[in-house]
Amino acid sequence: MYRSAFASLLLLSLAAAAQAKPPTADETAFRALYKQLVEINTTLSVGSCTNAAEAMAARLKAAGLAEADMQILAPPERPKDGALIALYPGTDAKAEPILLLAHLDVVEARREDWERDPFTLVEENGFFYARGSSDDKAMAAVFTDSLIRYKAEGFKPRRGIKLALTCGEETSDTFNSVEWLMQTRPEVLKAAFVINEGAGGELNARGEPVALQVQAGEKVYQDFHLEITNPGGHSSRPVKDNAVVQLAGAVERIGAYQFPIRLNPITRAYFQRQAELSDAAVAQDMLAVLRDPPDEQAAQRLWARNPGWNGSLRTTCTPTMIDGGHAPNALPQRAKANVNCRILPGEPIESVKAKLAELIADDKIALSLSGKAELASPPPLLSKEILDPVRKVAERVWPGVAIVPTQSTGATDGRFLNAAGIPTYGISGMFHDAEGSRAHGLNERIRVKSLLDGRRFLHELVKLYATQ
Repeated sequence: MYRSAFASLLLLSLAAAAQAKPPTADETAFRALYKQLVEINTTLSVGSCTNAAEAMAARLKAAGLAEADMQILAPPERPKDGALIALYPGTDAKAEPILLLAHLDVVEARREDWERDPFTLVEENGFFYARGSSDDKAMAAVFTDSLIRYKAEGFKPRRGIKLALTCGEETSDTFNSVEWLMQTRPEVLKAAFVINEGAGGELNARGEPVALQVQAGEKVYQDFHLEITNPGGHSSRPVKDNAVVQLAGAVERIGAYQFPIRLNPITRAYFQRQAELSDAAVAQDMLAVLRDPPDEQAAQRLWARNPGWNGSLRTTCTPTMIDGGHAPNALPQRAKANVNCRILPGEPIESVKAKLAELIADDKIALSLSGKAELASPPPLLSKEILDPVRKVAERVWPGVAIVPTQSTGATDGRFLNAAGIPTYGISGMFHDAEGSRAHGLNERIRVKSLLDGRRFLHELVKLYATQ
């Protein structure tokens, strides 16, 4: 018994020692780079992407990348919105480079709402917490770190490797540097294909990797503006055509409507593969939505389990903002609302607008696009040249993990590149549990292990792509 107890204690001690193993020198360097980048404020209100771009350029230069192969680009009237473009040259001048794309800007964060300072990187209970710790400074830091490591390793790729750390992805209605560069300097983003944000990995309840997603294509983001005006009057003399009441009815009808299920090859493959990884009840519902016609009741059950699944099945339109009235004791003279739509690739924006007008069913409510019409493009092909290296590296990092193709329900800068004919794929290798990373929300976070595993995965994956 004593020997057994001693053996158990020894094993526990060895396990604890393994967990307490200090990081390698290059991991320490990466952590410092990541911390520096996360703690540079890059919000639209008070931050500067240019400061972050300059900090990463300085690190690349210190690692030995040629200054001539780096540039920071921004419109003269927006000096804080700089994007870093860097090139790690390849040996074959005829081979188009790979583009590694990540955005430096982050969503606003109010200190009083967060448990921790959102602009100080905190490591706690196996997580990194901070605004941008996941979206998207994790990938920005990993890509920068990879170029530094390639230089230290003396790696000579056949294809060049471009790095684009951009600005304005989160606030495209104000400025977006990928859109601006495609309009003014498209050659700096020209590439054979792009690795971008947009997909990660799925952990089960025990924190084990289950599925690694590869994103091809994304839904189109489009806001619609609803507005009604009315003469108003004194609230002691209510009338039937109250602007707030009329608008509320239209908003309610839009919120209750479900666009029809429409699958494409990517979403069909996603649900087929996801069914193989799910419990019997979920798998049955996933296979049911693949039938012709799709089983709408099964789709509703999937929606209740995971809103993202509903977003993959159909175009969605949901009210996100509403405003009306000018005084508490007056009938409203104006009421307005924003409806945010995520439109499936290939579905015309005008047809979605027509459906909204049908649901509004009130000529007094004006319906218009909010801003310009967003770009729509077909999803890029998920070829063997893209998927085989993913499978090979994933098997080394997470043996047995399933590879699942997916279409993003959100919108990324990939829409500008796909529309220009540059295939863009969401591949991060960073795994999350069911709660996700809390991106855009309070207390954004990423698992430390997920970040470090993703760092290894992307470093090795880009190497394979660059030697093809």
